[in-house]
Amino acid sequence: MPSINQLNAVDTLTAGDLLPVYSSSNGDARKASLSVLAEYVRSTITVADDKVSQYAAPSATGFTVQVNDDSDNVWLILTPTGGFAAGTIKLPALANCVDRQEILVNCTQSVTALTINGNGATVTGAPTTLAANAYFRLRFDSVTGTWYRVG
Repeated sequence: MPSINQLNAVDTLTAGDLLPVYSSSNGDARKASLSVLAEYVRSTITVADDKVSQYAAPSATGFTVQVNDDSDNVWLILTPTGGFAAGTIKLPALANCVDRQEILVNCTQSVTALTINGNGATVTGAPTTLAANAYFRLRFDSVTGTWYRVG
């Protein structure tokens, strides 16, 4: 039986092609198709965008929207009833924030004076205004206790 480096190479793969695998549960070499490997990878990989959707539809200027006060990554979708002169987004309490936590904000209307309330944490680089259909992303760093704008 030839070793792997003695086998002929292929230029394209199909789902039914086979790979050699050492099965620790069986204690010997076995084979697995690429489709089995693909299914294994799909079932064990974690998705990087694990944000919980949160919705808010402010109806007056001077609104305040509290982002879920926990350690979840959040996609905040703001759909104000119109363009407003002022509004505030209050982030989770510092005690509930975790390292690399993210808040993604989309807003369908303009907010002339936007305040990002860190709720005990420092906020660096946050926008002070939003145009219609604008967005931004904040990421928390636990060492500095700071939300940084990253997008």
